[in-house]
Amino acid sequence: MRHTLPIAPQFYVTAPQPCPYLEGRMERKLFTALQGDMATKLNDSLSKQGFRRSQNVLYRPSCAECSACMSARIDVSKFTPSRSQRRVAKRAAHLNRRATSPWATEEQYDLFREYLDGRHATGGMADMDMFEFAAMVEETPIRSRLIEYTTEQDLTAVCLTDILDDGLSMVYSFFDPASEKLSLGTYVILDHIAIARELGLPYVYLGYWVPGSPKMDYKAKYKGLEVYRGGEWTPVKDPSEYRADMHPLSTDPIAEQVARIDLPDGRT
Repeated sequence: MRHTLPIAPQFYVTAPQPCPYLEGRMERKLFTALQGDMATKLNDSLSKQGFRRSQNVLYRPSCAECSACMSARIDVSKFTPSRSQRRVAKRAAHLNRRATSPWATEEQYDLFREYLDGRHATGGMADMDMFEFAAMVEETPIRSRLIEYTTEQDLTAVCLTDILDDGLSMVYSFFDPASEKLSLGTYVILDHIAIARELGLPYVYLGYWVPGSPKMDYKAKYKGLEVYRGGEWTPVKDPSEYRADMHPLSTDPIAEQVARIDLPDGRT
């Protein structure tokens, strides 16, 4: 009988390109394909090491002289809402939540276009058509859900969410930009914290927090926030202590980064 050993994931680095968060800087990503029988375990393992999913790819920032981008998550057991967050939850309490399979609809795409046109008209996703949107939602080799928030008549917010073995990962969310008074971006995060508690999951993964980027300031407002830095998760006590200064030794060489990655079968 012929036996084959599992093939270890191969890691690659993107070419430098302009950073979307900090002006005048260049970003670079370390990434690997997410596919095959080990996809779920690989996603669970690498998410704990600061990686994020985009369709069938896992990636992590690996910029040459900048380490400002840090993977962020909320420790659900340590989260308590602020006064303003309690007001947001109360204002949006009339919304209905529905979890569905990751299947794109025209109604979702219409809301997605309104969101981009109203909030990110010059961003990298501004030109996405329906087919590209469907690929973003549907091309997932792991357990994902589309969580929709609706009024009695309209779809108001959507979040593509991965279900990890230790939490919920908010892959991408969008909402009605005309409903600014409802603070829907905040409400979706608060509701994901509630869902994690309902499921007994300890964390809600928020993506990357970038000190110095106005686009990312909101993530530092959640109690129980942790960031992945120096190979471990640490609580954020004072956001002002984190800086986005550049330094030529702030990022280890790619080979050293890859060598320290723990794979789900116990290998590095």
